[in-house]
Parts: sequence; C-alpha cells; structure tokens
Amino acid sequence: MTDTPTGTPTGTGTTYDLVILGGGSGGYAAALRAATLGMSVALVEKDKVGGTCLHRGCIPTKALLHAAEIADSAREGEQFGVRTTLEGVDMGGVNKYKDGVVDRLFKGLQGQIKARGITVVEGEGRLTSPTTVQVGDTTYTGRNVILASGSYSRSLPGLEVDGHRVIASEHALTLDRVPESAVVLGGGVIGVEFASAWTSFGTRVTIVEALPRLVPAEDADCSKTLERAFRKRKIAFKTGTRFESVAVTDSGVQVTVAGGEVIEAEVLLVAVGRGPNTTGLGYEEVGVALDRGFVTVDSTLQTSVPGVYAVGDIVPGLQLAHRGFQQGIFVVEHLAGLAPTPIDEAGIPRVTYSEPEVASVGLTEEQARTQYGDVEILNYNLGGNGKSQILKTSGFVKLVRARDGAVVGLHMVGSRVGELIGEAQLIYNWEAYPADVAPLVHAHPTQNEALGEAHLALAGKPLHFHD
Repeated sequence: MTDTPTGTPTGTGTTYDLVILGGGSGGYAAALRAATLGMSVALVEKDKVGGTCLHRGCIPTKALLHAAEIADSAREGEQFGVRTTLEGVDMGGVNKYKDGVVDRLFKGLQGQIKARGITVVEGEGRLTSPTTVQVGDTTYTGRNVILASGSYSRSLPGLEVDGHRVIASEHALTLDRVPESAVVLGGGVIGVEFASAWTSFGTRVTIVEALPRLVPAEDADCSKTLERAFRKRKIAFKTGTRFESVAVTDSGVQVTVAGGEVIEAEVLLVAVGRGPNTTGLGYEEVGVALDRGFVTVDSTLQTSVPGVYAVGDIVPGLQLAHRGFQQGIFVVEHLAGLAPTPIDEAGIPRVTYSEPEVASVGLTEEQARTQYGDVEILNYNLGGNGKSQILKTSGFVKLVRARDGAVVGLHMVGSRVGELIGEAQLIYNWEAYPADVAPLVHAHPTQNEALGEAHLALAGKPLHFHD
C-alpha cells in the first residue's frame, strides 16, 4: 500500500516533518501520533506495516496459544461436568484462524494509516544523513528521523537455522503439522510460550535453558511455580544446561547438550532471544553510536546524532511491542513540545502467555533488596480466590514493598493473570501504598480480587489466609 505523499516535493525526493525507518509497533505508533499532531509523515517499511509483532510475533503467537487453550478445554471438559473429547488438532484450520486474526488487524491498521494521510514508502530504507533516508533511488528528507528497524531471531554461533528441522519462531508459526516431538532451545518468554502451545496440541517437548531457571528474567518465585506447573503438564526441561551441537537426520534432529546427553526430536526450535536490526542500514556511517548492535539513546530517546531518535527493539532494554509503541508516541510528543513523562522501564508490564501465565511489573524481590535493602514481601495464594477455583487454576499474587513505602513490584502466576496486569501497572507507576489500594472495591468473583486482598493483607488487615 502506497499513499499519495503529503509532504512537499523537492529536487531529490520528498520532504516531511518526520521520516520513520520501520513500520513495526514503534514506527507506526509514532506515525499515527505525529499525524494527529499535524505533522507530515513518511513511514518506510520493507515488508508490511505492523512489523514482527503483528505478522510474525505477538498476535499470531497468542492466537496459537488460544487455540491450544481450546484444545486443553476439549480434552479436560469432564472435570467441569461437560463430556468433551479432543479428536485432534487441524493445523490447517488453526493457521486459517490465526492468519484471519492477523489479516483483520492488518487491514484495520492500513485503514488508520491511510485515513491520517501518512505516506507509506515500500522498500528497504537506509539512513544517509541526519535528515535523510534513501529508498531505492529516492531520498526522503525529514526535519527529524526516527529509527525503528526492529529485531530478528537470534541463533548461536555455528547453529544454522534451516527453517525445516532447525527453526526459529517465525517458522514455528507456519508449520502445517503438529510436531510429534520438539526440543526448545531457550527457556525465556518465546521458548516457554511455544513449549506450552505445542504440549497442548500433543507434542512431546523438552526445553533446554543455559541459565538456572525458566523465565530467568522474572522473579524467582514465578520461575519455581511455572516449573512446578510444567512438570505437572509433563513438559520436560533442563535448566543450567548448555547446548553443544545438533545433527540433522532424515527423521529429525539429535541435540547434544552439556555432559554429552543426546535428545532426539522432530524439530529444534531456536528461541535464544532477538537481536537488533541495525546492520547495513547506514547508522554507524552517519555517526549513530551503537553498543553490541543496539542504538544508544538519551532520556528523550535521541541518539548520538541530534535530530535522530530510536525506538523499540533496537534500543537496549525490554524487547516488547508495547514498549516500542509507547516510545514512538513519546518521541513524537517530545518533538511537538508537549513535554511527555519519561518512560520508566521497570513500569512496563510483562506477560508470558503460557499455561499458566506469568505477569509482572516493577522490581523482582532480588532487585528490590538490592535497591532498597529492607523490603516487605507478601504472597497471596490463588487457592483463596473464588474465580481461580472456578477456572481450576493455581498460582499466586506476590507483592514487593519497600519497607513502610510504596509497592515496587507485583508478580503473578496463574491462568489468565495477564488480564490483571493493567491494575498492577497502575499500582506500580502511581507509587501506591498498600493502604491506597486496600479501600478500592474489587468485583466478586474475579481474579482481580486477589490483587485487592493481597493489598489488604499488606496494609495490615488480612481477610483470608495467605503465605
């Protein structure tokens, strides 16, 4: 889709108030906000607007996970008194559903961009000066430039992803079959989510993680609870175990890990994180400082080159679509002189959409002890929550509080707890005390009540038992 340019033509191309290199979450959010503020915008994208999140990441992965939840519900209906059986998983049907969700959102985004008069430039862009981006033979000039070139699936040195037996997440999303067995290399968010979905579909999964626990960036109690749940689901995992090599065979892969153990499976999913897309885009040549491939920025997200800003996965920190989205809005409002509030990285909500889900915001217990020394910890078990019992889920809400101060960390594990992160991030970002939250009325029966009761307990007036 290419719209009629809204900028002023020049001798070497087209001039705009803002040129954005990359149309993913950060790039398109910046474009939409800039357009509403009256700026002329050129949005350069080599693939499809929406980027990895919409087309190869967040959205299709969560659609896959919802299909997995339906499979589990069909398999386990009898425990609710409903006689259901799972006849099987039709990956063609799952992919049709998944792709339909993506297509509807893509069309909606295209409509929003067109309605705002944003020029979409299709092609691979390259930064050629602090004010210009070249696409093919055309140069686009902006009073300011935002770099939003996104990320790619990492691998390990010597580990070749062939897209068939050794795959990355984008390949896993287009499989036309349910693998009989899989090794997942990496126990972070991506690896855990695919392990969860595939297990629900009937795949035998083994996760290999070099660090001592699954979801190692989360609070240690979250890791322990998730690992307990995965054992119950018969998801095998080896933590503190390094990958050594893989051999591709006619029937699958043979994965060798530290100690010489060989694990055989149909596929190996490489889920060791994502790297910044900054190579070959002209950044360094123009003077944009990089650190291990990431673009370094100041508190306003400006790079080392005045007038050039960076957002999203190329900026060191959490690689989350909603982070890039908010950063895009922040930069545009900064350029418009609106003095937006700087983004607190710890205040960005994090959700792992496995079964059970892991959701958190703020500091882990370990981080809080390092920063504050004396902290208060409260674990509220979901066993006392009515809606959680209805859903037959277990888990907890954990609050971390600076001694006699604000709540500085909220961590949750359980089915659907990702839906609770909205209130949790308000509590953290507004620096609420337990006594501020305790009087708020939480609807019954909801899992949201668990947040309320946890704060009641931390405020010194517990009702139900808690850990």
